[in-house]
Formats: sequence, structure tokens, C-alpha cells
Amino acid sequence: MTLSMKYSFKNDYSEMAHPEILTVLSDVGNEQFEGYGLDEHSITAAMLIRKALKAPYADIHFIAGGTHANLVMISSALRPHEAVIAPKSGHIFVHETGAIEATGHKICVRDGLNGKLTVGDIESVVSEHGDDEHMVKPKLVYISLSTETGTVYTKAELAAISFYCRNNGLYLYIDGARLGAAINSPACDLKYSDLPNLADAFFIGGTKNGALFGEAIVICNEQLKVDFRYLLKQRGGLLAKTAAIGVQFKTLFAGGLYDELAKHSIAMAKKLADGIRALGYEFLCPVETNLILPVFPNEIVDRLREHYGFYDWQRFEDKTAVRLLTSWATPEDKVDCFLADLKE
Repeated sequence: MTLSMKYSFKNDYSEMAHPEILTVLSDVGNEQFEGYGLDEHSITAAMLIRKALKAPYADIHFIAGGTHANLVMISSALRPHEAVIAPKSGHIFVHETGAIEATGHKICVRDGLNGKLTVGDIESVVSEHGDDEHMVKPKLVYISLSTETGTVYTKAELAAISFYCRNNGLYLYIDGARLGAAINSPACDLKYSDLPNLADAFFIGGTKNGALFGEAIVICNEQLKVDFRYLLKQRGGLLAKTAAIGVQFKTLFAGGLYDELAKHSIAMAKKLADGIRALGYEFLCPVETNLILPVFPNEIVDRLREHYGFYDWQRFEDKTAVRLLTSWATPEDKVDCFLADLKE
């Protein structure tokens, strides 16, 4: 038998941080800096991000986590009677403890396909609500790149959504917690520089791609920039020690480390998926990034759970789709062990 010590494929943030991140945080540990994002590290990081996006006009704000980024960005974009359109699997709808609803905004959901919204989904919500002042008014479209099922939008798909939003008075906001994995996916023809032209705002995830913590909110729409730092402070997101996030993003974007780490996570997921497929198992959704959803018989799921950490995604009568995530730090030998144990 090849059964290994228990190893977690639950998420892509179980490891603390990439060694370069830990080193640079240690190096600046005794350094004095300005607070609230006005330090030289955060300013330099913002400049590097603008360069990668080819968007010198974009406002960059560093914040601790993805849920906080979504809460602040969405609540600041909407008036009290306005609502969000999101896929049913969307993080803001399923896994953020009602954070958006707690700010007074309804989330209107559609099933979508493989975690993605279509123009038809968005249009159906808009049509359903119409100009009826007795209902909430849809104003912002929320999507994830990559999605909660590990899929990506193509440039054509995102452009179609963007075109519809701009012609119907809707903001388009992208949750980029796994943006690195999305942009570096072979299934994705988008570039970082496409996003400022297609979205009103989005965030670049660091927590799930090698950072100790932190995300970078990018605001492209001039209307959404107004007084954002006031709103960020009011929602508890304007950190005195923003420099701790800024120095991490400076490290991630200065020499290509951000993409390097994302490519590793994708490579490990591809090897894992290829091995699973070779053993005759199917997947709930297309395999496109570092999140995969293989479907196993329940008895195999129970056996695997004795030695690996993962989440059940969807249960069927005698089978279960499980969520497996590889990270920037996943060792190849752990993938080999999982496949060997699966074969047993």
C-alpha cells in the first residue's frame, strides 16, 4: 500500500507564505513607514500593478482579505435601494456569511453555467425587475475570475458581459481572489491589461497566491473612485499597517513571482486531473485552473478522506463531487501519492 500521511487539498492558502514574502517582511520589520497606504512600499506596489494592467489611471487600494474587499467595494458602489446580480455559486452569495446583505443590499442570483454568468442570465434579472419601484434595482454584476468551480471567462464572454452592463447602466465588478490562476490558465485568453477596459472595478488576490495575506482593489470607473478612502475607512479596511500588504505586492509584481506561483498551482492541478481522468473518473466542471471537481464513488471518497483533506462539493445518490485545490506550494510528490492511493 502507498497510503501517505494526511495532506490537505482543501484550499490554496494553507501554506503561510512564499519564502521571498517572509524574507522581505522580516527585512522591513524595524523600518519606519507612513500609515494607511501612504508608505513607499505601497506606492511602489501600486505603480507596478498599474504597469502590469497598462492602466496608469487606475486607483489601487490594499486591503486584508477578499470578503472585506467585496463588502467595501460593492457597498460603496450601490445606493440603498440597489442590488447585485451574481451566480448562484458566487462567493458573496454562499461563503461570506451574508456580508453584502448585512449592508442592506439584496443579491439576485442565477444558476449560470459552470459557475459563470451569461448575458442572458443578467438580462433576465434586469427584465424581471424592470422599472418597478416596489422592487430592488439591479445595479452591479458580480463575477469571479476564476469562478468558484475553477472555470474561467474567455475574452469574448467577458467583453459581451461588459458591453451589456455599460449599455444598461450596470457596474461590472470582478472578484479576483484567484486572478493569477485565471489569467495564467491555458483556457483563458484574457490578459491583465484587458481587465481595466472591461470592468469598472476588481481585485487582485494575494492571499491565495503566495502572500501572507492581502488583496489589491483596482478601481477604473471614475464614479467609483470618489471618496473611496472615506468608505474604506468607515468599513474598517484602511489599515494603519497597509505597508505590510504593499511590500508583499511589490515583491509579487516586481519580477514575475505572482505569475510564477500561479503557473505552478495550475501545473499541479493539471497533473492531478490528468491522473484522475486516466483512471476513468469524470469531472463536474471543465478543468481550467487550480480548482478541480472530480466525481468519485462514495466509498472511495471515504477512503481518501482518511489520508487527505478536501471538501465535498456536491453529493449524488452514490457518488460525490469533491473539491481539490493545488497551491503555489503543492509538492509534486503529494500529487503522485494521491494518484497512487486513488489507484489502490
